[in-house]
Parts: sequence; C-alpha cells; structure tokens
Amino acid sequence: MNFRFTAARPAILLAAVGVALAGCASKSGGPAAPATVQPIDNADQIGDVIARLERGDAKAAKKSLETMRKRDPNDARAAMLLESITADPQEILGARSFAYTAKAGDTFPALAQRFLGNRDKFYALARYNGFDNPSALAAGRALRIPGEEPRAAPPPAPKPRPTPPPASKPVTPPPAAKPKPAAPAANPALARQLRSQGLAALNRGEVDRAVVLLHRALAANPGSAVIKADLTRAQRIRKTVKARR
Repeated sequence: MNFRFTAARPAILLAAVGVALAGCASKSGGPAAPATVQPIDNADQIGDVIARLERGDAKAAKKSLETMRKRDPNDARAAMLLESITADPQEILGARSFAYTAKAGDTFPALAQRFLGNRDKFYALARYNGFDNPSALAAGRALRIPGEEPRAAPPPAPKPRPTPPPASKPVTPPPAAKPKPAAPAANPALARQLRSQGLAALNRGEVDRAVVLLHRALAANPGSAVIKADLTRAQRIRKTVKARR
C-alpha cells in the first residue's frame, strides 16, 4: 500500500507543475513568442571566410562565398575572394612578375597589400606561387610577385658643408615644373583576351563578372571604342537585372 502511494507521488508532482505552467501561460495571454533570429549579412561573415582562406580551407570558404553571392550579387568583395579561389591566378594578377624572397614576418595578406594594393588578393597571390595554404609561407621562400618591381629609393644626398654667406642675396630661380607621370602602356593582346572572357561571361548570364573583365580590358587598352561599347552594354544589362530583382 505504501509502495503504491510513494510511486505515484512523482506523477502527481509533474501534474501539479503542468497545471501551474498552464496557468501562467493563460495569464500572460498564451505561450511566449520565440526570440527573433537576427539575419546574418555579408559584412558579418566576411571575416570568417578570410580566416578560412588564410588556413587553406578553400572548400568551406567557397561554400560560404557562394551563399554570400546569392544573398548579395553586387558584393564586389565576396566576388573578388570567390574569383581568387576559382579563377586562374595569372588571369587575375597578370603573367608579368618579378622575383622576391620572403622575409621574417612576411605574410601573403601583407604582401598583397604592399605590392598589389589590396589585402583581399592574398589567396590569389598564394595560388600564384603554388600555395594552397597561405599560412605555410616561411622566410627565405622564393616568390614571384605580379607586376613591375618597385624601384629602390635613391640614397640620401650628402649634407653640404656650410659656406660663408654671399655678399649679396642671389636671385632664386622659379621651381622647375614637375613632369607629368607617363600613362601606362597599352596592352592590346591582354585587352582582347579579357574582352573575349567578358563577352563569354555575359553570354552565360554572369553579368557582374563580365563587367569586371571588361573594366580590366579597357584598362589594358583605354583607347578601344569597341571595349567601351561592350562595357557600357554590360553595365546597362546589370542595371536592368538589378532593377528587376
């Protein structure tokens, strides 16, 4: 008799707790609404993607970047990082390069910022040099850096010895006009190649990539009216596609 009474007590307690919870819910007007989940945007996710690429986890980074591109097709930063995984690095950075020996403390992100002017090109630079894992760079490693080798700064001129003041103040000549920097040399062969790739991307419906490639083609041959017309058409198509979304 006592055994049955004792065994039944947990069930009675559970029932009492259920009644109390039901009463609380009814007093508050029903069950509490679930907390709102804040959506993740590309700016919140880009840091994780870069960290994966720095570790050499290109597969996970590519999956995240494809999701980001679907979320925002006009995200140029995500497009550049995705291109650094999928495209030929020589197509992205160019075939011309110069030799460089890695020094202590060098990293691919730092080298990309220093020589290419964009830290986000670090994974393309790593692949350019045969690295799947950018963090494996070590001092003494021979690398190829895309572009022209920077000129070394001239040594400082020796300080002139002090001379006695002149009897009369000399006439100071006007400063010489600074020469205008020379415009970059056109590269019609590269421009044709990039234009062909841009038109192919446009035909596949990859409007954003087509605009990027045609921009690069025009930079390689600024005087080409044909490339300007192709770029204008691609930009107009992109604007139309964006307006329909």
